[in-house]
This record gives sequence, structure tokens and C-alpha cells, in this order.
Amino acid sequence: METQQQETIGQKIKKWRTKRGLTQEGLARKADISYTTFVKIETDVVKNPSVETVKRIAQALEITIDELIS
Repeated sequence: METQQQETIGQKIKKWRTKRGLTQEGLARKADISYTTFVKIETDVVKNPSVETVKRIAQALEITIDELIS
């Protein structure tokens, strides 16, 4: 039986960011969060970012929070 590993929030953000053609720094600026914080989220150093941070990233990507986390 094969176990399906669920994508992390960081992997999902990276997927959407590259789809939008944004750099890490560009998306961090657009979301109004620090570059360091953004990189930690995208690389899964921070596994549970705040709802406010996820909301800002989703808005910067021009998607809903549901689209980002599902």
C-alpha cells in the first residue's frame, strides 16, 4: 500500500510562486512580510505560519487562502 505524502504549506507556496513567475524576494515584498520569514516558510523551517501571514501571501499571489492550502 502506497502512502501519499501531503504537500506542505511551503511546497504549495513555492508551486504558486513559480506559477506566477515571482521570486522569493518579489513575493515577500508583495505580501509585505520579511524576506527571511518568507524563506523560512517556503523551506518549511516554519511549518505553521500565522493565518495573517498566509492571508498576505495568498493575496499577493492573487488567490484565495483555500486555493493556497488545498
